[in-house]
Amino acid sequence: MPRRAGSRREAVVVRSDQLPLSTWLAAPTSTSARATNFRPEVDIGGVNTRVLAEQAAAVDPGRLGNSVGFLSFDEMRRVDAALRIVLDLQALRRRRCSIR
Repeated sequence: MPRRAGSRREAVVVRSDQLPLSTWLAAPTSTSARATNFRPEVDIGGVNTRVLAEQAAAVDPGRLGNSVGFLSFDEMRRVDAALRIVLDLQALRRRRCSIR
């Protein structure tokens, strides 16, 4: 994902390969973000990096560079869990959704 200063940062793309979408959901990464239960740690090029699940956003695939790798199964599970927390997708419980 592009940064303001023109440099690039990696992002984890979270989308189904089965859907022909014009945008992809991507979560930026950071090596300096503080640890939380919704910022899973993954390895990108040998560097421990946090996925900022709370900043996931729809982006045009053309804004993203080439793939630099893939997450392991365990890393994908941690990203899934973080997105469930951030998006409040917990199993079968009553909740109120505000419309704004």
